[in-house]
Amino acid sequence: MVTLHVRPQLLDALSALRDRVAAARFPLPLAGAPRARANRDELLAQLDDYLVPRLREPDAPLLAVVGGSTGAGKSTLVNSLVGRRVSEAGVLRPTTRTPVLVCHPEDQHWFSGARVLPGFTRVWVPPEDPRDDMLVPAEVPGRVLRIETADTLPPGLALLDAPDIDSLVADNRVLAAELLCAADIWVMVTTAARYADAVPWHLLRTAKEYDATLVTVLDRVPHQVVSEVSRQYGALLTKAGLGDVPRFTVPELPESAWGGGLLPGTAVAALRTWLVHQAQDPGARHQAMARTAYGLLNSLKCRLPELAGAAAAQYSAALRLTAAVDGAYDNEHTRVQRRLRAGAVLAGDALKRWRAFPLDCSPAELLDSLVESLTALLLCAVTAADEQVDEAWRHDPAAGAPELAGHGPSARNAEHRIGLAVRRWRRELEEYAEDEVRHRSTSPDPEMVAALVATALLGGRRASTAGEGLAERIGVQGALRLRDWSGRLLTEYVDRVMHAERERRLAPLDALEVHPEPQAELIAALSVLQKER
Repeated sequence: MVTLHVRPQLLDALSALRDRVAAARFPLPLAGAPRARANRDELLAQLDDYLVPRLREPDAPLLAVVGGSTGAGKSTLVNSLVGRRVSEAGVLRPTTRTPVLVCHPEDQHWFSGARVLPGFTRVWVPPEDPRDDMLVPAEVPGRVLRIETADTLPPGLALLDAPDIDSLVADNRVLAAELLCAADIWVMVTTAARYADAVPWHLLRTAKEYDATLVTVLDRVPHQVVSEVSRQYGALLTKAGLGDVPRFTVPELPESAWGGGLLPGTAVAALRTWLVHQAQDPGARHQAMARTAYGLLNSLKCRLPELAGAAAAQYSAALRLTAAVDGAYDNEHTRVQRRLRAGAVLAGDALKRWRAFPLDCSPAELLDSLVESLTALLLCAVTAADEQVDEAWRHDPAAGAPELAGHGPSARNAEHRIGLAVRRWRRELEEYAEDEVRHRSTSPDPEMVAALVATALLGGRRASTAGEGLAERIGVQGALRLRDWSGRLLTEYVDRVMHAERERRLAPLDALEVHPEPQAELIAALSVLQKER
C-alpha cells in the first residue's frame, strides 16, 4: 500500500518549485512554446488545485471529478449518484457550463474556501425551487464553482461535474482540463457509441501518465450489445496498459436518452458502492489519494526538465534576436564614426553654406545646415540598422511574437529624437565657445567661434581653413582646447543617439523578460524537492 507521509520541508520545497514554475515564461513563438505554456499551466493547476492542498490537508474529503466528452451523460450520472438533480442535464450541448461540486453538508467547509480551485468564486444557491439550483447569479464575476450539499452522499466524498472536455467552447475545454487537475479520483465517462474516440483516450493516457487513481464508466450502452461493447472496450484498455482500471457499465435507459437527469439507483449502484468504499474505507481512501498525489510528484521528474529545456530555448532565441540588433547597430555606429572622420557631414547644403561663409552665410545659418546634415547622417545609420534587423528577424521564427511586430522606430519619430539630440549638442557647443571667448580681450563673436569649431570637427579635409580661422580668433592653444572638448562632446552625443535607438529597438524584446534564470531555477527546485522526498 502507498502511504502519504508529508514533512514540512517537502511542502516548502514544493511551494518553492511552484513559484519557479509560475515564473517561467515562453513568449517567443518557437516550435515547442505552445506545448511548454500548456504544460506550465497544467502543472500550476495541478499544484495549486490539488497537490499542495492535498498534502497540507490529507484529511479533506476525496474529490472525484467526472469528466468526458460531449453527450457522455456526466451530469445525469452525477445526479443519479446523488439521488436528486444537482447538475443540469439535457439534450442541448454544451449543457454543463458552470462546474458543480456536490458534497455532504458536514464537508461543505472544506470546499467553501479557497483550499482547492482557488481561482473560482464560490456560489451556493439553496434549492428552494426545483430549478433554482441550476442558476448562477449574473453579477458573480470571473469563473464560478457552484457548491451543492446532499446528505445522500457519504461524508468524505465529493463529486464535481466538469464541462465537456471536447466542448465547442474553448473556455469550457480549458476549464474541464483544469478541474480534472484537482481530482483525487478521475471518473472518465464515455459512451457505447464513442468509446474509441480520441478525446476520452487522451484523458485516459494522461491519467495513466500521472498514475492518477482512475475509474472509467461506459455509459448509455444498449442492453442488446452490453457484452460485446464491454469486451471490446476492455480489450482497448488492456492494450493501452489500463487493464487494471475499474470499469463500470451503465445501460441505455429512457432517462438518459431524453436528458431527464436522473437514472434509477440500480443503474449506478456498482459505481456508487465503489466510490463510497474509496471514501469510507481508510485503506482504500489513503491508497486512492496517495497514488494520485505521488503519481503527480513522480511526473515532475520528466516534466520539470522539459520546462527547463523550453526555457533555455527561449533564452537562446532571445540572445539570437538581441545579437542581430547589436550587430546591426554596431556596424552602423562604426560606419558613422568613419564617415565623421572623413568629413561626410560637410556635404550638400552644408558645403554650400561653408563656401559662402562668412560673406553670404551667417554663423547661425552654417550651424543650422551642419545640424541638419549631422541629423540626416545619424538617421540614415539608424534606418540602415533597423533594415538589417528586420532582415535578420524575418528569417527567425522567434521574431514572430506579436509584441515584436512593427516595433522598429519609424523614420518620422527617429528623425525627431535624433534632431533633438543634435540640437542639444549644438547648444552645448555654443556654451563651450562662449566660455572660451568670455575673458579674451579681442572678444571674438561666440557664434562665429562655434560655427568654425563645428565645421572643423565635421568637415574633414575640406574644412582645414576652419581650424586656421579658429586659431586666428582664439589662439592655437584655445583652438586645440576647444576642439578637444567639442570632439569629446560630439562622440558622447553620437554614442548616446546610437545607444538610445538600439535600446528602443530592443525594448519590446526586453519587455518579454526572457532571462537565463528559469532553466537553472527549475532544475534546482526539482533537485531540492527530490532530496526532501
